[in-house]
Amino acid sequence: MSQNDKVVISCALTGVLTNPQKFPVPVTPEEMAQSAKEAFDAGASVMHIHIRNQEPGLGHLPSWDPDVCEEITDAIRDACPGVLMNLTTGVVGDDLGGPLACLERTKPELAALNSGSLNYLKARSNGQWAWPPMLFDNPVEKVEGYLSVMREHNILPECECFDTGIVRSVDLFRQVGMLTPPYNVSFVMGVASGMPTHPGLLPILIDEVHEDANWQVIAIGRQEVWELHREAAKLGGNLRTGLEDTFYLPNGERAESNGVLIEALASIAEEAGRSIASPDEAREIFGIA
Repeated sequence: MSQNDKVVISCALTGVLTNPQKFPVPVTPEEMAQSAKEAFDAGASVMHIHIRNQEPGLGHLPSWDPDVCEEITDAIRDACPGVLMNLTTGVVGDDLGGPLACLERTKPELAALNSGSLNYLKARSNGQWAWPPMLFDNPVEKVEGYLSVMREHNILPECECFDTGIVRSVDLFRQVGMLTPPYNVSFVMGVASGMPTHPGLLPILIDEVHEDANWQVIAIGRQEVWELHREAAKLGGNLRTGLEDTFYLPNGERAESNGVLIEALASIAEEAGRSIASPDEAREIFGIA
C-alpha cells in the first residue's frame, strides 16, 4: 500500500465489560446511535459493536439477545447512513448460539473472528492477578463454526489476532480452504499476555498477512497507543480506536466520547498523507458488494 491510499477508520464503541457507571461508554440503543453518529461525523465508516444488558444496573454485562442486537444495529444504521456494521462474536466456551443468532438476525457487513486461543492474563502492581487466569479459547472447530455462518450471510471476517502465532494461523486457514479472500486481519496489541504496543513489530506482522487481505491495528492501552496508530498509518494499514480500546487522547487527557477519539485518529491519518475513506469507499476496499 502507498501512503496516499484511502484509510478505513473503525470505531469500537463500547467493549465487553466496562462499567457505564464509571466510564462514558454507551449502552442503550439511543446512546449507541448518538455515539456512533459522533464517530461517523468524525470519519469512522465502520462501527464495531458489543451488545450490553439493557436491564437497569446491569449495563456492564454483555448480552446476546438478538432483539436487542437488532434494535441497536437498526438505530446506528438510521443515525449513520451507509455505515458498515462490525459485530463481535467473542465468547468463552463452545456455546456459539448467541453470537450466531445475532449474526443471522442483523447480517452485519463484517464480524470479528477471534482466530486463536490466548491465556488472558493481567497482573497488578501488588503481585496479584487482576482477574482469575482464564483461557480465551478459539480452537479451529470454533473458528470454522463462525466462518460457516459468515459465508452463508456474506459477512466479511475480521480475523482478530492477539499474538504472532495467531497471525500466522490465519494464513494457514487460507491455505487449507477455511478462509477465502477478501478478509481483514487485525493485530490486537496491548493485551498484557498478548502482543505489546510496539511499533517495531508491525513490519514483521504485515509480512505474515496475505497480499489479498487488509490489515489494521487494534491498540489497547493509554497514551502509548497513539505512536502505534501513527506507524500503522504510515505503513498503509487501516485504523481503529474507540472507548473499547482506550480512554486517553494523544495529549494524555481523558476522552469523554468516541467522537473525540476518532477526530484524533483521523488527524493522525491525514498527517501520514492518508485520506479518510467514506463508507462506499470502505466497501470497495474491503471487497463488499
